[in-house]
Amino acid sequence: MFNLKTLVKTAAITAVSLAFAPAAFADGHTKVLRIQSVLPTTGDEIKMVRDFGEDVYALTGGSLKLEVLAAGAVVGSRDVMDAVDAGLVEGGFAWTHYWAGKHVAANLFGAPIAGAGVGLDALSFLSWFQYGGGKELYDQLWDEMGVNVKGFMLQPVGPEALGWFSEPIASMDDFRKYRFRAPPGMVGQAYKDIGVASVAMGGGDILPALEKGTIDAAEWCCPVADMAFGFQKVLKHYYLQGLHQVVVNADLYVNGDFYDALTDTEKKALEVAANASLSKSMSYRILANGKALKDLTDNHGVILHDTPADYFPAYMGAAKALLEKGAEENEFFAEVWQSQKDFADVAVPFWAGAQASNAALGKAHADSLK
Repeated sequence: MFNLKTLVKTAAITAVSLAFAPAAFADGHTKVLRIQSVLPTTGDEIKMVRDFGEDVYALTGGSLKLEVLAAGAVVGSRDVMDAVDAGLVEGGFAWTHYWAGKHVAANLFGAPIAGAGVGLDALSFLSWFQYGGGKELYDQLWDEMGVNVKGFMLQPVGPEALGWFSEPIASMDDFRKYRFRAPPGMVGQAYKDIGVASVAMGGGDILPALEKGTIDAAEWCCPVADMAFGFQKVLKHYYLQGLHQVVVNADLYVNGDFYDALTDTEKKALEVAANASLSKSMSYRILANGKALKDLTDNHGVILHDTPADYFPAYMGAAKALLEKGAEENEFFAEVWQSQKDFADVAVPFWAGAQASNAALGKAHADSLK
């Protein structure tokens, strides 16, 4: 099997790898952190990565510059983590649950299925991450995974929509009739466990697969990102409420040797800019998704539906079974999940209770616009 780490670290480095050898300095003064994305450079996620990079550049007085490379520029999307680990590229950008094949606990940071089974949403997850012990466990993840990486959580983008269908679905029986694009890892496995024929594929592959009939229903993210991929051209029935990725985070991965060579100021700039990105991303997404949803329903014939009630207990049951299995089989997974549950025991009763009345008020306003 092709092994990027071996390719880079052995003496027989190929001409291809030499062509992409790390450019530590652009002009003798500015260090360049090249980030290989798993996405095309046209997406909103990349726009926000570039905004993060501008903050880093300003905070370092121009000594550290980020350069975002499109998917496939150096390696294939599936090889991004290996490329960063080996130093073939200095940085990577993806969702951490993409690397669940390296360690099952990656699921609990990139996309803790069904809010980790305890009702975490994007904001309460960040509370756990920043103040409930999550960041320390996140830093430990890379050692558990066996990669030479420093990670930075950048973009919480949940909650994600359940997805797109060609016809209305009134029950799980209707849902099970579809071949459904779902995310990789535990999230997609839970769909399989409740009888949905789920298929994992990259965002850019979904519309062609829908057009060819390889799949006939799909989820990707949320209105603004889904609209950018053009799902509304093929499917018109849209369901917002889902459990699969109530929380989902996109992260930056920096090669450990590159990171260690940075100055203290440059390291702090990455940390401060990453914290700012967490807030900016959530703020941006709420308004952008609102605009996109209005455009989809007003101008593209998209019909918005409520998710069938029997989806929720079915998916939650499968999610909890997978979480329990992960905890039984892996000690670090069990440690992370226990930390999330301990946090939820304290924080969720307050947070869920405090939000209930506002959520009802917000829904009443939304219903008045119909």
